[in-house]
Amino acid sequence: MRTLCASTLIGEFFVIGFAGLVAVQLNDLPAATVWTVSGIAMLLCVLLCGALTRPGGVQLGWALQIALIASGFVVPAMFFLGVVFAALWWASVHYGRKIDEAKARWAAMAEAEAA
Repeated sequence: MRTLCASTLIGEFFVIGFAGLVAVQLNDLPAATVWTVSGIAMLLCVLLCGALTRPGGVQLGWALQIALIASGFVVPAMFFLGVVFAALWWASVHYGRKIDEAKARWAAMAEAEAA
């Protein structure tokens, strides 16, 4: 699960950076405000890559997905991109857990064969 979720978060890192560039050009918001918010979100993406296996890591990822969708109020294209990344996040969590379960079964079968 960790690999799939981290890949999604790294993709979001870049999308948030590009959205920050668009937000500075399209809106009357101060550049410092846009880059502070974007920078915090980008930092959160990177930190979450390391915190996925800790309790609450996946839930923080969901909170980031909601914030990404809500950023559509500043950059309208982010409504669409936020939904796309939320779907990718769901798929990463869902299928990542299935892959982890399959790996655990295979490891148990290999251990049983070796014994």
